[in-house]
Amino acid sequence: MNPNTPQARARNAAARRPGRLAAAVAAALLAAAPGCTDMYDQPRYEPYEASPLFSNGASARTLVAGTVPRDDARRLPAVEDRDLLLTGLKDGQLSKTSPLAVDAELLARGRQRYNIFCTPCHGQLGDGRGVIVQRGFSPPPNYTDPRLVEAPLGHFFKVMTEGHGAMYSFAARVAPQDRWAIAAYIRALQLSQGARPADLPAEDQQKLEGAGK
Repeated sequence: MNPNTPQARARNAAARRPGRLAAAVAAALLAAAPGCTDMYDQPRYEPYEASPLFSNGASARTLVAGTVPRDDARRLPAVEDRDLLLTGLKDGQLSKTSPLAVDAELLARGRQRYNIFCTPCHGQLGDGRGVIVQRGFSPPPNYTDPRLVEAPLGHFFKVMTEGHGAMYSFAARVAPQDRWAIAAYIRALQLSQGARPADLPAEDQQKLEGAGK
């Protein structure tokens, strides 16, 4: 007999119905049986549920003051001013200086992170002509804009942390120390656009003159 005929398919479906019905009845009986939901419906507090056991009425206990994670994935460096490292603020104002020593190593790190996270919009020169801007995205300001040249270093840290305009926050993507490294590199980009040989140390001026011969 051909199993693909309408009559055969109907008979097969009818034969399966009793089995499905029996399985459904068994599941319902098990669900209604005493004790079957005890593991699921245990006496416990749900997150943020109130509790009469504690004076503040909350079931969740607050952490002890000064508690820190055992392992901070950000690998924050040891600095004198931790609040400055994390907020970009010094005495309530955007800081003009970095909490980290600005040296060649920091600038190299800043350049690497800048090329990864910033160039798509800001471009390698910081002129706001990144590749996605050339494809229609709203352009960010040029870093040589006098307003940004005069901006304190903490301004760039704050923008990376909180976002601004069309730019979203990079706080979850870039660690605080790397945000400071990028900010330092942005300042270097600004200086490079209007740099004069006379601004260089004497040793570097001599190297520059030797290279031009």
